[in-house]
Amino acid sequence: MTLKTTSLVRRLAWGGYFRLLIHLPSFLKLFFRLAKDPRVSPGAKLLLAGVVAYVLLPTDLMPDFLPVMGQLDDLAVVLGGLKLFLRLCPAEIVQQQVQSIAAGK
Repeated sequence: MTLKTTSLVRRLAWGGYFRLLIHLPSFLKLFFRLAKDPRVSPGAKLLLAGVVAYVLLPTDLMPDFLPVMGQLDDLAVVLGGLKLFLRLCPAEIVQQQVQSIAAGK
């Protein structure tokens, strides 16, 4: 019995992860452009800087030597921080930047 790759991906619900990986360069561009945009509040930019500092600095909420939990807290902080950053940015500015990236500008 052969197992098709597409059915395996569908069964494991990895499609969302693959889409995220494909769009990761666009997300990075979006965050970089929003960080440079003068219309975004300093508080939102400070939050983004905090997320980047959390990733780069050796301090952690849970040490990474704890199996799975050490990495999950990092993932939660990064995803939560980036989501909050997008919510703090004005929606029209985010939309303008997304359209600009989609247009290849």
